[in-house]
Amino acid sequence: MLRAVVKLATLLILCWLPQQACAAVAVSAARIWPAQDYTRLTLESRQAIRHNMFTLSDPERLVIDLEDVELGDMLNGLTKLVGEDDPYIRSVRVGQFKPGVVRLVLDLKSEAKPQLFVLKPVGEYGYRLVLDVYPAQPLDPLMALLEQPKVSDAQAASAPATTVQAAEEPPAGEKPGLAQDLGIGKIDTRLPSAAPPPKNIPELRARTLIVAIDAGHGGEDPGAIGSKGSREKNVTLAIARKVKTLIDSLPNMRGVLIRDGDYFIPLIGRVAKTRKVNADLFISIHADAFIKKTARGSSVFALSEHGATSAVARWLAKKENEADLIGGVNIAVKDPYLARTLLDLSQTATINDSMKLAKHVLNELGDINDLHRGHVEQAGFAVLKSPDIPSILIETAFISNPSEERRLNDENYQMKIANAILGGVKRYFAQNPALSKPKFAQAEF
Repeated sequence: MLRAVVKLATLLILCWLPQQACAAVAVSAARIWPAQDYTRLTLESRQAIRHNMFTLSDPERLVIDLEDVELGDMLNGLTKLVGEDDPYIRSVRVGQFKPGVVRLVLDLKSEAKPQLFVLKPVGEYGYRLVLDVYPAQPLDPLMALLEQPKVSDAQAASAPATTVQAAEEPPAGEKPGLAQDLGIGKIDTRLPSAAPPPKNIPELRARTLIVAIDAGHGGEDPGAIGSKGSREKNVTLAIARKVKTLIDSLPNMRGVLIRDGDYFIPLIGRVAKTRKVNADLFISIHADAFIKKTARGSSVFALSEHGATSAVARWLAKKENEADLIGGVNIAVKDPYLARTLLDLSQTATINDSMKLAKHVLNELGDINDLHRGHVEQAGFAVLKSPDIPSILIETAFISNPSEERRLNDENYQMKIANAILGGVKRYFAQNPALSKPKFAQAEF
């Protein structure tokens, strides 16, 4: 009898040990998204990762202990993901600190304000442990604008090639992972000269006008994905850069890119940055998808206080407003000032101006593409909720439509879209002089 009990106990222990050995959480993907605003590090897994973080000084370091995590290829590969041009992280070291604890040590380039939080599964993502490394002294976007060199007419005409570092996109249907993150590619932002600037548009007023240009999605949030694997976040950034170059070529206008790289900015953060640079206009650029691949054409939207003007507008607004869920927002951080701003009770005048701008841009887009509907639509887009800045959202085309996906990836067509947007902006300012912000009239750009 005793022998049988011992045998049974032995079997139970043998069965229990492999389970404990397999209990370690495996990291399925590791990604780093460097940007001037902040650098984001993401660890993805099937289970939530328990963690602890603290900082060290002289030199500046950030230490993260991961509990019951498997030290596999993904974590070991983190050391290769940090580029020399990362603004905030110098290097990453990974090792087994003690049984059951893997330690990450991030050597920082300067003092930082890190945020570490967990995102629950959404879309194609599992659990994500997200580290955002912000500078201790936040960047001032208005000062960055003032310090930025002005594009000369000659430069705009010759459109020299410029490149930026960006993480290569994985093949269609795959999420970015370690293998993709290790590759660094170039994005060519040359502006083809095939599409001439808009003609017969009245001259603008002498005051320098600031246009905030928002490339939708970015970083962890790829946006819509076409049948050939095109990612909305790349298309919108390419078009936004072209719009900025065209705007900067005018003597009395400056463009500000809300997102100038492959990284994520929360919707409320896009509104905040627009307000910080005292923009006269806000233009959000998108290339969305619809449930039917036959959906095609360009659309322009303004904010609505009273519901969407169509079922499609309501569907698109809901989809765009969920971008924060995909991109990943730390809900523990709140900005009471911005919350009050977004809850402003009277946006009627701004919405009226937004509608005027939207109509001009829609008319210009109608010259280069079919229009999904022949009029401006309205819906509750969160990114348009600045109470005093006319704001529009442009769906340049449906990336889910194979023919439109091809055109969206064509630089000549991207340039046509950029010219159409500029044409609408110039017509709006010609008929609606922005005289309410004289404090920027004397700014030296």
